[in-house]
Amino acid sequence: MKTTERLRPVQSRQNATIKALRRAFAHGELTEEGCCAIESVKIVEEAIRSGLKFHAIILSESATNSRSAEILLSQIKPSVEALVVPDDVFKSAVDTESPQGVAALVFPAKHKIAEILRPGSLVIVTAGIQDPGNLGTIIRSAEAFGASGAILGENTVSRFNAKAIRASAGSLFRVPCVASNLKDAIAALRKAGFRLFGTSSHKGVRLDGAKLTGSMALLIGREGSGLPENVMAQMDQLVTIPHSSTLESLNAGVAASVLLYEADRQRRSAGESK
Repeated sequence: MKTTERLRPVQSRQNATIKALRRAFAHGELTEEGCCAIESVKIVEEAIRSGLKFHAIILSESATNSRSAEILLSQIKPSVEALVVPDDVFKSAVDTESPQGVAALVFPAKHKIAEILRPGSLVIVTAGIQDPGNLGTIIRSAEAFGASGAILGENTVSRFNAKAIRASAGSLFRVPCVASNLKDAIAALRKAGFRLFGTSSHKGVRLDGAKLTGSMALLIGREGSGLPENVMAQMDQLVTIPHSSTLESLNAGVAASVLLYEADRQRRSAGESK
């Protein structure tokens, strides 16, 4: 029997699973069951590779004959709900304009801040990042450059936003992320012996002069306005990335990536393992 034969046909947009998928994509939040919505062959593959538990997988009718759909279904437990829906029903529920016909509801891993604050580790903290593409880029770079996790401060866009998940290329499934208000996060970092580095576009120590080793946290502020003044006042050091004077500032995702790369470079040079 072909793997795709396990698919249960659904015609209605009012099916409970389809409605949950639509709401999760629309609001960028978890479903009542605690699932996040994901879409595309690549992202579903990343969820499987990351060991996430699936609640449901949904295919459009036009995608059921693809080899990729067959492979995906073969890797998902038979007990997981598997639906096939008309193309227009599928498109009404997902986030992209030109969907690939593959979506799923998965249970993201849950983490506590203590897991992230390991001695000697590098942590990224977001303070009001609003663009989901920036957040996804930051989390992807956090995985690439050995950060132990991310603390997402208040007013940061939801990490379950579909654009954030796509921009992270699956890193959001693997990098421990914890939502916390900044006051509590800074207190926890201080208690764990972390040094705090704030990012600034115009003032502070040049990146090539900052010592980014040992237990440390990089705080990335909101696009445009940067870190709040009350947060900047609590930093051990402000760090700035030298750039052309024709630019006001770097994109938040780019700036975080540059900082994470430099921190990783220094830590490798100092013999600190990831």
